Amino acid sequence: MPPVGLGAAILFAGALACGLVANAEETADFHKPEAVTKIAFGSCFDPRDKVDTAFDGVLAQKPDVFVFLGDNIYGDTADMDVLRKKYAELEAVDGFRKVRETSTLLATWDDHDYGINDGGKSYSKRKESQQIFLDFFKDPADSPRRKREGVYASYTFGPVGKRCQILLLDTRYFRDEIPRSKEKRKPRTVGWYRPVDDPSLTLLGETQWAWLERQLKVPADVRIIASSIQVLAVEKGMENWGNVPHEQRRLFELLRKHRADHTVAISGDVHFAELSKTQIGSYPFYDMTSSGLSHTNRGWASADNSLRVGKSHFQRNAGLVEIDWEGKKLELAAVGEDGQKLFSHSVPFLELRFP
Repeated sequence: MPPVGLGAAILFAGALACGLVANAEETADFHKPEAVTKIAFGSCFDPRDKVDTAFDGVLAQKPDVFVFLGDNIYGDTADMDVLRKKYAELEAVDGFRKVRETSTLLATWDDHDYGINDGGKSYSKRKESQQIFLDFFKDPADSPRRKREGVYASYTFGPVGKRCQILLLDTRYFRDEIPRSKEKRKPRTVGWYRPVDDPSLTLLGETQWAWLERQLKVPADVRIIASSIQVLAVEKGMENWGNVPHEQRRLFELLRKHRADHTVAISGDVHFAELSKTQIGSYPFYDMTSSGLSHTNRGWASADNSLRVGKSHFQRNAGLVEIDWEGKKLELAAVGEDGQKLFSHSVPFLELRFP
């Protein structure tokens, strides 16, 4: 697969060099005809940390696709000039530019690049921030993300039989404010959130939910759901899908309804790497978490997660999903700065099937 530059990575006639074209016959937002086997991902990168080795592990793996899951910069501002300057700092990072030049770069956001810590729909500059985000990641004027609120998007790669769908979710633009718990923090937790019992609170918003259900009808042989925050791990008190359990159940029910076989989640945010697993009926659903690219937290890595598979790892890392089309299996892994795997977990396609 030839290298794909950032400006070409996501669109249309003006980007024929990358071949990623919105096709009227596809219901995904974008399609690229070449099959992919390596999807790397990461989050939590602060250019101010000047960690020159942050992207070395990604580059060593030579991925077809790299997904930036959010906290791609640390903006945390309502001043859009400041936000643009923070993105310019990322642009100046040599490793980032190399990743952009040698793989298809996809991106969603989390709170710090959205503009405000733990922020949601009440952030006053969300529309302006979206435009700066899309400008930086070079979405053309006719990109679907230019025509709707939020930065969610869907991508398919490869022919039928080797088709991978990547669904980038937006957990910020429509998110209701989740109240912080007033209870004393429990041991082995690091945050202040607890599951809420108010079913009116939303994480994705109805427009994005409707889009997601349509996307689950798109034929795909492997699906990757990319969420900026963890989908499964709920005990550490940080932001996660479990804080709005009715939204988490809604996701599970959609996957079951549409028999979304061979589907896994990837996530970031927590400044360490871990793999989580739950059962949706008899379906084993995995969430592979990777962060951070520039800074991590040893203490947070020791927080409780009863769904964790194996151990957590606090070294700087990136995530990796490898698709073995011939062997019909997925490998979920975290990769260190030296390009070596900190851990990996193999799952046969046969196990990832809804009854």
